[in-house]
Amino acid sequence: MAVNIFLIQENIRGFVEGPGAGSVEGTIINLVQWLKLIVETTGAIIIGLGVITAAYQFVRALIPPRLESYTGIRLTLARHLALALEFQLGADILTTAVAPTWDQIGKLGAIAVIRTALNYFLTREMREERVTTDAEREVTD
Repeated sequence: MAVNIFLIQENIRGFVEGPGAGSVEGTIINLVQWLKLIVETTGAIIIGLGVITAAYQFVRALIPPRLESYTGIRLTLARHLALALEFQLGADILTTAVAPTWDQIGKLGAIAVIRTALNYFLTREMREERVTTDAEREVTD
C-alpha cells in the first residue's frame, strides 16, 4: 500500500514538475493505441464471424445443391467485409492521430486509400447484386 502511494506521489510530482505535456501526451498515446487495438480486433472478429456464417450457409447450400443460394452467401460475406473495413479504417485514422513520423503517416494514408477503395467497390458490388437479385425475383413472381 505504501509503495502504491509513493508511486502515485511520484507520478503527480513528475506531472507537475516535469515537462507538463510529456506525461499527458504519453498517456493519450497509450490510450489511443489501446483504442486502436480494440477497434482492429473488432474488425477481425467481424471478418471471422462473416467467414463462419458464409461457410455455414455454403455447406447448407450444398445439400441439396442450390445454385441460387450462392448470391446470398456472397452478400453475407460482403456485408461483413464492408463493415470490418470500416472498423479497420477507423483504426487507421486513430493511428494517424499519434503517428510520430511522416513516413508512418504516408504508409497509413496509402493503407487507408486501399481500404476505402476496397470498401467502395465491395459496396457497389453488393448494391448491383441486390438489384440483380430483386430483378430475378420479379421475373419469377
